[in-house]
Amino acid sequence: MTWALLAIPTALFVAGLPIYIVLLAGAATALLLFMSVPPIALHQVMFGGVDNYALLAVPFFIFAGDLMARSGIAERLTHWVLAMVGHLRGSLGLATVGTATLLGAVSGSSPATVAALGQTLYPDLKRAGYGERFSLGLVTSSGSIAIIVPPSIAMILYGATAEQSIPRLFLAGIIPGLLLALVMAVYILWWAQRRQLQTSPRPEGERLAGASGDAAAALFMPVLVLGGIYLGLFSPTEAGGFACLYVLLVARFLFRSLSWGEILESATHSAYLTAQVLIIVASASVFSWVLSVQGVPQATLGWIADLDLTPVGFLLVINAFLLLLGCVLDPTSAILVLTPILMPIIQHLGIDPIHFGIIMTVNLSLGMFTPPFGLNIFVSQSVLGAQLADIYRGILPFFCVQLVALGAITFVPQLSLLLARTL
Repeated sequence: MTWALLAIPTALFVAGLPIYIVLLAGAATALLLFMSVPPIALHQVMFGGVDNYALLAVPFFIFAGDLMARSGIAERLTHWVLAMVGHLRGSLGLATVGTATLLGAVSGSSPATVAALGQTLYPDLKRAGYGERFSLGLVTSSGSIAIIVPPSIAMILYGATAEQSIPRLFLAGIIPGLLLALVMAVYILWWAQRRQLQTSPRPEGERLAGASGDAAAALFMPVLVLGGIYLGLFSPTEAGGFACLYVLLVARFLFRSLSWGEILESATHSAYLTAQVLIIVASASVFSWVLSVQGVPQATLGWIADLDLTPVGFLLVINAFLLLLGCVLDPTSAILVLTPILMPIIQHLGIDPIHFGIIMTVNLSLGMFTPPFGLNIFVSQSVLGAQLADIYRGILPFFCVQLVALGAITFVPQLSLLLARTL
């Protein structure tokens, strides 16, 4: 029965159907064939899946991120990072990683970050002698940082599904996100030194001050959001609302970079993206409920117990599994489907759920640029008009250095829990 439950949605997924249809079809088939439950239960469980206060943060952060992408804030952040590191060899590569980290702190969207970097920095990287493949790999892989650093939509979904503290998850993502940026920066510096790329003179104080002034309003947003949460001024959901209001005021009245028509267009697009997320949440909720009723989590736990895996052995296996899954399934779907199944196992093995949430998110973020089907690969292809073969070759070294960071995050829990335990 368990294999039938999994085989039907797997076949539909391979056939290319949207993930929410795959999950709903699998759940509906199980209800009709294996369960004596009235069909109205499908509707009730779907509604219950989205009837979660924490999920209200999702549309707010999506809207704030979309406004950011349209308002030219990415360019302001890039100019500020370049002013800070422009005198170093490999400064443009460092600026790409730095901008990705900052964009993640204000939008939380990996594909949007890749698109923004591709439009603003990719042409400059090629002109500066970084080469097409290196530039493609850098832009495509840098987007992975965006869903690790807070505020992260992926962590909101994990927290809501696993019933874990979202503020603690946000804190837990800070050091791992910075670690991913650090290992990429070290590799860029080493590569630039070998290629003897040109450096720029150290910026004058006036230029640095001007760039800092232009970027100050954008840099204040993560301070507002995270500071407000950790000072107890508002919840993560309320923080999303404040973020929307703040970006709207800055983009419309301070930068004057958005018209009311563009704001309405952004709101419409954000509503469309939110609907995509919520239909997946609803369908994943009913699919997870069916799996739970049929005893799949318990059966999986029994199978793991029979294997007699240690926590270290389990984490090695789950890392490989999540990396493979991440290149064919978006993080939203993977988190919503797998978290209810894996929670009993990690509790049985004594793994901290906050730490595991970070491991899961980092794995899935790497999966987003893992060949052959990582989502960010196709975003790069679409935005930059590049060949897939060039993107595949370009991302390989960045994938390897991020694997090193993933190993540290997995087996050094304090990297995730040091800040989280202060709350």
